[in-house]
Amino acid sequence: MSATPTAARSARGHGHRPHRNFRLLLVGETTSKLGTSVTSVLLPLVAVTTLHASPFMMGVLTAAPWLPWLLIGLPAGAWVDRLAPRRVMLVCNGVSAAVFVSVPLTWWLGALTLGHVLAAALVSGAASVFFSTAYSAYLPRLVPTDALMGRNAQLQAGDQAARVAGPGLGGLIAQTVGSVPGLLLDAASFLVSTLCLTAIRAEGPGPAPAPRRRLGREIADGLRFVVGDPWVRAVTAFGAAVNLAMAGFQAVQIVFLVRTVGVGTDTLGWLVSCGGLGGVLGGLVAGRLARRLGTARALLAVQFAAAPFGLLAALAGPGPRLVFFAVGTGVMLAGVVACNVIIVSFRQAYCPPGLLGRVTATTLFLNYSTIPLGALLGGSLASLVGARATLWVVTAALLAAGGFLLVGPLRGLRDLPGAPAADG
Repeated sequence: MSATPTAARSARGHGHRPHRNFRLLLVGETTSKLGTSVTSVLLPLVAVTTLHASPFMMGVLTAAPWLPWLLIGLPAGAWVDRLAPRRVMLVCNGVSAAVFVSVPLTWWLGALTLGHVLAAALVSGAASVFFSTAYSAYLPRLVPTDALMGRNAQLQAGDQAARVAGPGLGGLIAQTVGSVPGLLLDAASFLVSTLCLTAIRAEGPGPAPAPRRRLGREIADGLRFVVGDPWVRAVTAFGAAVNLAMAGFQAVQIVFLVRTVGVGTDTLGWLVSCGGLGGVLGGLVAGRLARRLGTARALLAVQFAAAPFGLLAALAGPGPRLVFFAVGTGVMLAGVVACNVIIVSFRQAYCPPGLLGRVTATTLFLNYSTIPLGALLGGSLASLVGARATLWVVTAALLAAGGFLLVGPLRGLRDLPGAPAADG
């Protein structure tokens, strides 16, 4: 593998007001993630309480936002590499806002169906494919390479803070105005994100435009890099396995808490928030751990220290036994987020700038393709053996996912090649 362009990109200019630009991005994305976090509680509640969905249909609903990755995930990277990433993000925000306005509008007209809710999840998922790909390619234009670890940690911490506040806020909204009207908050959050993106000025220069070729060849370039590079291949396989397990967990956690444990909507909110609180902690400590242990060692240490705690979630029951779910999901999500910060920062620093959109789309395609599978398997398994037994299976699978890191080239390394140092 030839030398990566890390040093050149570290020295590249990123505009006259990089801190202001990043703050705008952080505020916009945290607000948008808050709306999405609220919807992660409200939309399943709409399906369960208003439309009386079965556990299997809950698995389908959990899978729906991720199915577009299977259809358009790979070409999205090539398209983003051809376009201005911020423009792509703005269009995606508009589409997502319209989607989450349509659900309460249809409900007020008395025509809301489970099919409409599933369609909303699919369309918003398609918008997320393009937004996520463009977002990962856009961040290195706003901050220098040696700041990527710290900035990604801040973004992940903001994301997880939204996950802490969102479920509790979602439960409160469900009790006060109802779960369906509450979806308007998600629509409003996309508008805030749009305003913040519009206000960003003087972004760093993008990579020099490459000669345009056939779409298939451009997609193949990204796929070849991901599959052919041993380090990218190892962390991508690990991410796919983690997402498979986490999707199964998320598909059944609300059914488990509401129907098996018997919690109300107010308790449901704060219990789900515990996972987000752990995620905030993971985002905050990821950079420190990477600096102290090295990025490769930190990745291994976090996975095998945090993942076993997920097994505690299946021990949850009424009263004091709820602490098992709170602690188990909190520590488990702390590990997942910390690993994600390290992996995303590595990918952004290591990959050639002209390939970043395609490499990002390819890795996300491979990672996210397991999410609908995991959600469907989780929902199906819960229908057969029950939600509690399913939690045992999926949390054990999360622990086993670390095997991909042990069989790859990371074992024995202190740092991932080309990975940015944590800047505190």
